[in-house]
Amino acid sequence: MSIIDKALEANKDYAKSYDPSQGGRPAPKIVVVTCMDPRLSDLPAILGLPRADLDVIRTGGPVVTEDVLGEIIVSNRVLGSKEILLLNHTGCGFTTFTDAELNAKLSASTGDATPAPMRFFSYKDPEQNTRDQIKKVRSHPWISRDVPVRGAIFDVATGRLREVK
Repeated sequence: MSIIDKALEANKDYAKSYDPSQGGRPAPKIVVVTCMDPRLSDLPAILGLPRADLDVIRTGGPVVTEDVLGEIIVSNRVLGSKEILLLNHTGCGFTTFTDAELNAKLSASTGDATPAPMRFFSYKDPEQNTRDQIKKVRSHPWISRDVPVRGAIFDVATGRLREVK
């Protein structure tokens, strides 16, 4: 049985105790842009916030692309989130390669270079990456100046958050 098959089977049990009141329109208080890394999957516990308060956008890096900006704007302007947190972490896989290296590796291993150059948004310094992403979000004209945009780094060795100033 594949992992997807197991997940679909397990969902039958989940659905038995599902609270249909959760099917209403979401009303998050904060939008969190974080990495796709599974170590950041338990955000309610990491942040000490109820699941319903979080609008979570997962992306590699975590990088704020045009698509992510659109999702942030919808969360803020349509769903009503009041704050934006850009949550990076130590030990991110995106720091272990450059875009050029990964393009070369994938082109060689697959024998197909037609997708290259792809943009993977690799980076080396989590703090600088966080500052860059804050600047990108803050500079968008549709994100109100009164909406806090802050960044933090989750330390995968300790479970602690450190704010990036």
